[in-house]
Amino acid sequence: MRSSLRGGGDALLRRSPAQVWFARRSRLRLAVLGYHGISDPDVFAGQLDRLKRIARPVSLDEVEAALGDRRPLPARAVLLTFDDGERSILEHGLPLLRERGIPGVAYVVASVIDSRTPFWWHEAHRLVTAGARVAGEPERSPSGWVAYLKTVPQERRLRLLAALREGHEPVLGEQLTGADLRTLESGGIRVENHSLTHPLLDHCSDADVRAEVVDAHARLTKLLGRAPSSFAYPNGNWDVRAERLLDELGYRSGFLFDHRLGPRLPDHPLRISRLRVGSNTRPDRFATIVSGLHSAVHALRGGR
Repeated sequence: MRSSLRGGGDALLRRSPAQVWFARRSRLRLAVLGYHGISDPDVFAGQLDRLKRIARPVSLDEVEAALGDRRPLPARAVLLTFDDGERSILEHGLPLLRERGIPGVAYVVASVIDSRTPFWWHEAHRLVTAGARVAGEPERSPSGWVAYLKTVPQERRLRLLAALREGHEPVLGEQLTGADLRTLESGGIRVENHSLTHPLLDHCSDADVRAEVVDAHARLTKLLGRAPSSFAYPNGNWDVRAERLLDELGYRSGFLFDHRLGPRLPDHPLRISRLRVGSNTRPDRFATIVSGLHSAVHALRGGR
């Protein structure tokens, strides 16, 4: 029922006069779409086809050149980004993007490359699903545990994860390899820095923030044969200490996850807005996200 109501609301928004106004306004804005994995390749293909018709897909190179030269990007510019480095980007995203000549950027968690170490949120979800509990902690659903772990300081998050692991078989994950990163790059998807282990940087100590940025930078430089120049803040949580380190390392762009449309020439190169979107986002909602109408309504509702 909730899904059908939401779908009806999306259809009304897309056909509203407000959508017409926002769509016109979006010509003068930069839409950076923030994906994670590709869970629905067919819907994702439809999204790409729509972008080819209504927008001007740009590469990270073009965005960074515009920032460096202080000149606006073309009208209707849209950049596609993918956080974490899930294998579905390689298996499903790359072929669909390459087919259409659309570039993208994959922000990867450096420590899990060439390993079977799961992303910590997948691990927590699977452990709780398997019955893991922590003495003294209230009962939470798997998604509730993941949400809670995003609210606590880094040291406590690590202690709780260790407690959830006790008495359970290790959770393993299929991760990208160094060779996969090079395949992505040769196919038009730039690979960039998304931290070492994906903590929430504003919940970390100074030493941990440094390790998350600098150690990830060093590892990716070795894997890629070049230094990364772009960073996506894990979970979108901007941190001034991380920004200072990125500036020292010569980073040219940094991305938030604030569900906003930005100007064609971003105001701050290390704080560029992104719109949250999924590969399973249906056409009506996708249209209002790209125009900026959805984010405006989202803000009016208090971000819910």
